[in-house]
Amino acid sequence: MDNHLQIFITVAEKQSFSKAAAEHYMTQPAVSQYIRALEDSIGMRLLERSNKYVRLNKAGEIVYHYGKEILGLYTTMQKLVDDLTNKANGSLGIGASYTFGEYVLPRIVADLQVNYPDIEPTVTIGNTAMIAEQVATHQLDIGIVEGHFEEKEINIEQLAEDEMVIVVAPEHKLMHKGGKMTVSDLAEEKWIVREHGSGTREATEKLFDESAIKPSRLMYFSSTQPIKESVAAGLGISLLSRWTIQKEIKYGDLNILPIKGLPLVRQFSIITKSPFQTKALEIFIDMLRDHAAKGTF
Repeated sequence: MDNHLQIFITVAEKQSFSKAAAEHYMTQPAVSQYIRALEDSIGMRLLERSNKYVRLNKAGEIVYHYGKEILGLYTTMQKLVDDLTNKANGSLGIGASYTFGEYVLPRIVADLQVNYPDIEPTVTIGNTAMIAEQVATHQLDIGIVEGHFEEKEINIEQLAEDEMVIVVAPEHKLMHKGGKMTVSDLAEEKWIVREHGSGTREATEKLFDESAIKPSRLMYFSSTQPIKESVAAGLGISLLSRWTIQKEIKYGDLNILPIKGLPLVRQFSIITKSPFQTKALEIFIDMLRDHAAKGTF
């Protein structure tokens, strides 16, 4: 049945029987046969089909959602059983929020590959809410995220603290105010912020609430890099992680605004779902803890 689910999920995502057939090195009639067998097993049609489209109906949406979780659990089960007799190997699904995933994780994954070449990591980067949801539904083995999330029954282990600072262009007028800077000065600036669901956005809103800042103008971006470039170009100011701005500070593209009460500290955590861990996952978590203990993030 896992093969039927996998082919159904591919058809749903590709919205095409022919593309699913190519993906699985099958004929299109064979794919159709798998889908019919799954629909017969479920007891109703799962896809709406015409010459122009293939799309999920309501029942198909339910099977697709839980099918992804079932396949994730099945893969984890296979890896755990294999671990009883084999050394650490196989796939490892790693998720991370943008800050950690783009600026810290690559070095750790590189270390993992050097020391454990039989482990095959795949990395998904997204906002905190998305990564937490994929860990909760067993689509990812582990997540490294900041902020809060709604998913229940997730195992959470605090990993490291990150400092959040306000950054501006080197020639920005606020750099000349020094100790005379006030909260109202910050409220009058255009703030460049992340989207809802981002841990960085959550930290920014916490700063606004605690400092009673009500920005008159906001500009939104879905990742950190365009925010840094926009701030460097003088479009506004932003609250960003020190991890993300090391190069820009070194080369003078950005400056940290000295304000009383900052940096704002936020917590990064490891999140997992399964009570059992594969050898590959155990090794990766140990590497994360080791880097955190040494302060090498």
